[in-house]
Amino acid sequence: MIIAQDIEQTKDISLDVIFPPSDLYSDEPPVETELHLEQIMLLIKCLKWLWKDRTDFYAAGNLTVYYSPNQKKNEKLTGPDFFVVLGTERKTRKSWVVWDEDGRYPNVIIEILSPTTANTDRVTKKELYQNTFRTPDYFWFDPYTLEFVGFHLIDNKYQSLEPNEKGYLWSEQLGLYLGVHDGLLRYFTSQGELVPTPEETAAQETQKAVKSEKRANQEAKRAAQADARAERLAAKLRELNIDPDKI
Repeated sequence: MIIAQDIEQTKDISLDVIFPPSDLYSDEPPVETELHLEQIMLLIKCLKWLWKDRTDFYAAGNLTVYYSPNQKKNEKLTGPDFFVVLGTERKTRKSWVVWDEDGRYPNVIIEILSPTTANTDRVTKKELYQNTFRTPDYFWFDPYTLEFVGFHLIDNKYQSLEPNEKGYLWSEQLGLYLGVHDGLLRYFTSQGELVPTPEETAAQETQKAVKSEKRANQEAKRAAQADARAERLAAKLRELNIDPDKI
């Protein structure tokens, strides 16, 4: 992925800067492996499903973030594997153009490590996200070694996050934990419950419906058995010249 060679603060640029067109397409290369793609799609899908009723965020993956008003091709841009911007309109975008989004940078960034990008993600991009983006929560994850590290910005410096007893790291911006589950990075609620995908939710609902139907059938069977026992008892009482309805 392309990353800026020079780091500068765009927020302090004078008002006389002529901003380039904001209708810029993403300029990111394809993801490196199928597993990287699966991981990125999983992060996007789960968050959008969890926040399906929210309209105040933007989540994307492998999408260019343009952050310099002096934008030229291949300069002042970077493409996080996954990022979330809060307090913005939820709509489709060709890329994230900071100067066209009220100066908003990502609130959360997750990089998926690979042998060719690991050093950049651990050093260069970490410095960029700390010093220029001021992104509060930054994580990286290696889907092959399962290396998982996170940082939170405190006094303009990234401080390492300490995992809980399950190895999860808390994202203050998302209000969720992040942790490894079945070899992939997943979200967990503050109570430690796995945030499901839409497919997992559908499967859970189907399982609940099957269990509910099974319980209903069992209850109907027990009721029928009780009715049969009552009828046999009534028949026996009649044989003894006892009216069961008067007992």
